[in-house]
Amino acid sequence: MKKIILAISTIFLGFSALFPKAALAHCPLCVAGAGVGLTLSRLLGIDDSITGIWLGAFLGAMSFWATRALGRRNKIFFHPVVDLIIYILVIVSTIWSFYKFNLVVKHGDIFGYDKLTFGMVIGGALFYIQDFINDAIIKKRQKAFFPYQRIVVGLGVIVFLSVGMYVLINFYI
Repeated sequence: MKKIILAISTIFLGFSALFPKAALAHCPLCVAGAGVGLTLSRLLGIDDSITGIWLGAFLGAMSFWATRALGRRNKIFFHPVVDLIIYILVIVSTIWSFYKFNLVVKHGDIFGYDKLTFGMVIGGALFYIQDFINDAIIKKRQKAFFPYQRIVVGLGVIVFLSVGMYVLINFYI
């Protein structure tokens, strides 16, 4: 029985390797990794604004992932306006639920907003903008500048924003 299952699995994997699917820009593994990083940042005591930046990018990746999954069933979800609406709804509904269930602990504020909310809005907005610009560059060139460009640029922008926020909080705000 085990040999039959092994043979069927080998045949299935062989056919899967022969006919690969298009790569998705925001894979489930990336989303799960971001979720683990967020949990770790809260446990390590990292400032809420920096955690919010990563949470905003995490929610953005989840909304891109959900839009792509919904787009397989109905092509209207591939429209840029629908993509933006889903993106905003995911971030706004998460912020609303944080306040509804008292998950936001006020440890100071930035421009009148608590640090977590401010970081989520800034991180989510910048993540969407970088993805939009990255798509435009790839569409214009018909290919990426280098392998894994989407991952490197997305992660680089979020790291750059986190370092900038750290400097602002510790030296200017």
